[in-house]
Amino acid sequence: MSNSSDEGVAQRGAGYRKGPVLLRGRQIPQQTTDQRLLTRSEGADWVHTDPWRVMRIQSEFVEGFGALAEVGPAVSVFGSARTPRDHDDYARAVKVGRLLAEAGYAVITGGGPGIMEAANRGAVEAGGLSVGLGIELPFEQGMNEYVNLGINFRYFFARKTMFVKYAQGFVVMPGGFGTFDELFEALTLVQTHKVTGFPLALVGRDYWGGLLDWIRSTVVDRGMVSEADPDLLHLTDDPAEAVAYVHERNAALLAEEQEATEELERAQAAAAAPSEP
Repeated sequence: MSNSSDEGVAQRGAGYRKGPVLLRGRQIPQQTTDQRLLTRSEGADWVHTDPWRVMRIQSEFVEGFGALAEVGPAVSVFGSARTPRDHDDYARAVKVGRLLAEAGYAVITGGGPGIMEAANRGAVEAGGLSVGLGIELPFEQGMNEYVNLGINFRYFFARKTMFVKYAQGFVVMPGGFGTFDELFEALTLVQTHKVTGFPLALVGRDYWGGLLDWIRSTVVDRGMVSEADPDLLHLTDDPAEAVAYVHERNAALLAEEQEATEELERAQAAAAAPSEP
C-alpha cells in the first residue's frame, strides 16, 4: 500500500486533502494530523483534547468501513510514488492492475502517483473497480485520475487497516519506506496468524532479491524467524505470475476454510445428536 506514502512527490495543483477538506497554497498546514497526534504534549492539555480526537479517529474507521463494505474481492497493490510513467516498473504495475481486474478483483492502492497510479490505471482500463486510499501528507500529492472510489484519511493506522481488511492479498512493487512498512505489517499479520492466510507477491527480483537473501540467511540463521517464514513471500519478475499466485493461493485458502467450517459443523452436529440408549 501502495501506498506508497513513503515518497514525497507532489502533484502540483492536485491539492492537499485534510479529511474531506481540500487545501492549496498557503492554506496547507505545517503539521499533519498524525504529527499532532504523536507529538509529546507539554502539561496536561492532552487530557482535554485527546478524548475528542478519538471521535475523529472513530469517524475515519466508520467512513472507511462504509465506503469499502461492498467492494467485493480485492487485492492491494503497493509501490513507490516516485516511479515515472516511462519506467518498466510502471508498465508492470499497469499490467498487474489490468490482470487483477480481469481476474475479478478490485484494485486497492494508496491513490497517489507512480506505482499507485499505474495499478489504478490498469484496473480502470480493464473495466474493473479502482480504489484509492489517500493520506494527509505535508506536501501535495492528491488522488490520481484513475481512482473511481477514493477515500482520504488523516491517520495512517486507520488507512492501513483498510488495506488489510478489504484485500485478499498483496502485490508489492518496488518502493521505499512506506512500501516496506506495509509489506512487513502484512507479513507479520500472516506470520502471527492474525489473518487466516494472505498471499504476498513481490514483483522485481533485482529489487527484492537481496532482501529475501538476507532474510533467508542472516535472519533465519540467528533464529529471528523460522525457516518456513520466508516462503510466505513469492518473488517474481512476471506480473502475470504474481497475479496467478495471488489468485490460486486465494482459491486454496478458501477451500481450506470451507473444509474446516464443514468439519466443525459436522462435529457440532454429532455432539448435539442424542446418544443411543
